[in-house]
Amino acid sequence: QVQLVESGGGLVQTGGSLRLSCAASGLTFRTYAMAWFRQAPGKERESVAVISYGGATTYYVDSVKGRFTISRDNAKNTVTVYLQMNSLKPEDTAVYYCAANLRFRLDSQWDYWGQGTQVTVSS
Repeated sequence: QVQLVESGGGLVQTGGSLRLSCAASGLTFRTYAMAWFRQAPGKERESVAVISYGGATTYYVDSVKGRFTISRDNAKNTVTVYLQMNSLKPEDTAVYYCAANLRFRLDSQWDYWGQGTQVTVSS
């Protein structure tokens, strides 16, 4: 059974930090690119950060560059992907989703998705 399970969301003040985790199991996810997306109320889902299967290549949307860091741990049977979020702003408030795809891509056409975790940044 394919599962992507996010955790680590919550309520934080402006300028604070959170680390999201995504545990991926059920497939050989170490061969998959992984990504974090987010969707704020009334807005389209956007790609926040993407990491290649080996971790050598990453992508960040401009609005999070220098504040967010994506990483992954392929060492175990369950691949874990992290999103370290620093200097959080109210505009980062959204539901954050983990996704997996065989190919590294920047659109939203990913094969597997988690259920999402809420991140709320108070001003």
